[in-house]
Parts: sequence; C-alpha cells; structure tokens
Amino acid sequence: MTTQAAPAAGSDKLDSGVLKVAGVVVLGAIMSILDITVVSVALPTFQREFNASYADVAWTMTAYTLALATVIPITGWAADRFGTKRLYLLSLVLFVGGSALCSVAWDIGPLIVFRALQGLGGGMLMPLGMTIMTRAAGPDRVGRVMAVLGVPMLLGPIGGPILGGWLVDAASWHWIFLINVPIGIVAFALSMRILPKDQPQPSESFDFLGMLLLSPGLALFLFGVSSIPEKGTVAATRVLLPAIVGLVLLIAFVLHALRKQHALIDLGLFKNRNLTVSTVTLTLFTVAFMGAMLLFPSYFLQVRGETTLTAGLLLAPQGIGAMVTMPVAGRLTDKIGPGKLVLPGLVLIALGMATFTQVTPESSYPLLLGSLFVSGLGMGMTMMPIMSAALASLTHQQVARGSTMMNIVQQTAGSIGTAVMSVILTNQVLDSPEASAYSAVTQGRVQAADVPPEVLTAGQSSLAGAFGNTWLVAVVLLALCLVPALFLPRRRIEKAADSPEEALVPVGMH
Repeated sequence: MTTQAAPAAGSDKLDSGVLKVAGVVVLGAIMSILDITVVSVALPTFQREFNASYADVAWTMTAYTLALATVIPITGWAADRFGTKRLYLLSLVLFVGGSALCSVAWDIGPLIVFRALQGLGGGMLMPLGMTIMTRAAGPDRVGRVMAVLGVPMLLGPIGGPILGGWLVDAASWHWIFLINVPIGIVAFALSMRILPKDQPQPSESFDFLGMLLLSPGLALFLFGVSSIPEKGTVAATRVLLPAIVGLVLLIAFVLHALRKQHALIDLGLFKNRNLTVSTVTLTLFTVAFMGAMLLFPSYFLQVRGETTLTAGLLLAPQGIGAMVTMPVAGRLTDKIGPGKLVLPGLVLIALGMATFTQVTPESSYPLLLGSLFVSGLGMGMTMMPIMSAALASLTHQQVARGSTMMNIVQQTAGSIGTAVMSVILTNQVLDSPEASAYSAVTQGRVQAADVPPEVLTAGQSSLAGAFGNTWLVAVVLLALCLVPALFLPRRRIEKAADSPEEALVPVGMH
C-alpha cells in the first residue's frame, strides 16, 4: 500500500504539497483525455494518407477504447500491490512510448496497434490520478481536488477538436501524437520528484479469474456498443455478438465477485449508500452528457458549415462557464455536500441544452453561445461533485478500488451515450432523403453541384431538426438524472472511518 502524507487535522485549504501533486496528475490526465478527441478530427486525414476506409481508420479510436477497458479493471489491485507512484510512472512510459510510435506509423495496421499500446497507458492515468489526489488531500478536501481533476475531464472534449484541427492544418497529422512526447517527459520528471515515495506492503492475492471475466467482458461489450454508429442498428451481428458475450462475462464476474472475498472489483463497496447513489447518478449523467457533447461540434461543422478550428472555438463558452463554477463547487462540496450543487447544476445544463432542441440553420450565434455558457456553469457543478460524493466516504484502503470502479462506470456510460446519440441522429438523417443528400455533400461524398439547390436548402433544415430532436433525448435523460441526484448527501460528508466496516455505514441526510 502506498503511504501518503496525511493532511493536517482541521486543515481545509489545499496546501502547496497537494497542489503540486494535483498539477502532476492533471498534466497526465490532460494528455490521455485530449488524445481521444484530438485523434477524432484526424480520421479523414488517416483515410487519405493510408488509402483506408472509414471503417478501418475508426479502429484507431476503437483500439484505444478497448485497451482502456482492458487495463482499467486491474488498476485498483495493481495500485495496492505495487504502489501508485510506480504504476503512474509506468503508465506515462506506455502512453508516451505509444504516442511516439503512432507518430511514425507507416500504415493503418501499425497505427491501430500503437494506439492500443497508448490506450494501455492512458487507461491507468485517470484512475491512478484520482487515487493519488484523493489520498494526498484526505476526505475533507476531496471536493476541491476533484474540481482540479475535473478541468481536463470537462474541457478535453472542447479543447481536443481545436488543438487537433490546428495541428492537422498547420503542421501534419504526426503532431497530434508527437505533442504528447515533450509533455509526457515533463510529467514523468515531475512525477519522479513530487509524488510521494511508494512503500508497498503485502497485498491481497490477485483475482486472476476475475480479470479473465471482467477485462474481456468490458472490452467486448464496449466493442459491440461502439460498433452501433457504424452499423446504424443494434441488430447487426457485429454489435449483438460481442455485446452479448461481453454482457455474459460481466454477469459472470458479478456472480464471482459476490462470492470471492478479495475480488478484482470489490462489489461490497456498494453497501456504501453514497457510492451507490453516486454511481447511478454518474451513469445517467454520462450517457446524456457525453452523447450530447458529441453533437455540438457536428452541428457547427455539418449544419453551419464551419471549419474544424472554428467549431472548436465556438464551444469555448462552455469551457469558460465550467471554469467559473468548478473551483467554487469544489470548495462548497466539502462544506455543504454535493447534493445541493448537483441538482441546480443539472437544471442549468438542461436549460442550456434546451435551446439546442430548437436549432435551425439560422439560429442566433449569441443565443447558442450564451446557452453553451449556461450549460458550462452547470457542468462545473455536476460531474466532479458526484465523484467526490463517491470517494469522500471511502477509507484510505478503499480509494484505489473505488476510483477504478468509477472510471469503469464512466467509460462504459460514455461509450453507450455516444453510440445511442449517434444512432438516433443517423436514423433520423436516413429517414429524410433531403437530409441524407445534404449530409453527403457536407462530408465530401457528393459534389454540391450534383444536388438541386432546393434539395440542399430543405436538407439543411431537416438536418438541423434531426440534431434538435437528438438533443431533446439528452435533455430528457438529464431530467431523469435528477431522480437519483435527489438522494446525494446534502450536507458535509463525514470523514471516512479507518475500518471498512465503519466506512460502510451510510451517511445521514437531511
């Protein structure tokens, strides 16, 4: 087990030591989260450079996601067994090494393999970062350190397209990977110097059977779900077969974990009411939020005809809004509990997104940007307070397993949300010949001169309506998220007990 310096009793400010640790962790998190969205804008470039189909280049995204899903489940055990610092350094080496190899890929096949190597490192960075920061700050300051870690989590989807579009346009696709190398080297050097030294102690035996069930099960399930947008239907063999096999393996893991004393993921943590309510809330929120986030740049690109860089910049108000409320929400979470922040935060996101349910090709940019800012204010009050509610009442020994579990939930829910919103949008476009024709033009598959002008005009309006209807689904899901959020603690969460038995006593609520 890693030994961290305990915060001073009664101290509720983030001292310089904790801030340094947070800075190191955020540096690693920024790389792994930005990398997902940075690469997404380069897919057309990969098609052209490697003379590959879209289905082939999409594997550069899928391979990364599957590698994440494979390695995340074992991160909690490995952190307890080998120490968080050593494992964090290893994850940086894998991620940076994979990035360097990606930059010199000579064909689509090697690029996919190198992306998987990158994903093995990236998958460990976030759960390890959450564990390191939670232990460094102590339970009384979890809200504030989660707010710090929330910056890359919330701004990654916004900054990624901007950075990716700029690098591809100004330099070449190689630089979307090369940029990670100097950042990773700095992160490695700072981690060596700043992170507390590991002092591993005898640990629980490794749950090998659990790993054989959970990692492949999660990877197969996410592969099936991730294939839905490409196939356009849940009924496709490529979707159903891996998803069902993965689901069977996941169910088998749950049955195994309920019987085993030291399972790979400790399902006994769900006896903690705060963690259970937080997990349900986070699942619904991530499905709605990640799915909706996918649509914002697509609307500006496809309906409004903006460039990738401009579309990314138009999303900036959302990030600014999040930055306004996130530090305040972090402090208040520790003082008054997450429930009093998450509920109004969800309302703000829903209000901001409601504007987009009515979009047209001529919708006012000031109105849309203002709505994104309002939505951003809500973002800063939502995701990280939910995470804080889950982790603050866990013991020191439970934090690694708890953060691993929350990352599995987030990864799975994010993939489901992205797939669901993509299919809803795609099916609406396919149902409209005009929208299909206009979409084909915006994607470069058909020349505009080959389509009658009146069809293009009708198709643009129809495509905007398809986006609006899909955002409506996201708003409904956000409204449903209010139900579990009502049960989040609405007062300061009690300090975690030293023994697991004490920590599993539910925290009282108003």
